[in-house]
Amino acid sequence: MFKTILFPIDRSRDTQEAIPTVVQLVKLCQSELVLLSVEEAPEPDAELEAAIASFLASAKEAFAQQEITAETLLRRGKAAFVICDVADEINASLIVMGCRGTGLTPEGFQESVSNRVINLAPCPVLVVP
Repeated sequence: MFKTILFPIDRSRDTQEAIPTVVQLVKLCQSELVLLSVEEAPEPDAELEAAIASFLASAKEAFAQQEITAETLLRRGKAAFVICDVADEINASLIVMGCRGTGLTPEGFQESVSNRVINLAPCPVLVVP
């Protein structure tokens, strides 16, 4: 059903809360899992990139403990656009992401990365509240 699942991750509580759903989906569908972290800093920052690479390695290990092999990617740019570009590049069948909970105000809804991804993604998007 979902051959490749893209899971954009960061250190937020929302990402942590989405992990059990990702684990269940990957196991149920026997999917490939790609973990993506997006650096939004305007200029390259070696220290930040090293921290993100370490975070991705930890996440990959956490999924390995669940008997899930994951590929990791680190990209730079505006999160929503990068997520959609990577989904297209890897031919993702599903994007699973946490929701920042910005509220239902028009301002919060417009600014939400998950909302932008929903509107731009080349595949279905599952937003885990």
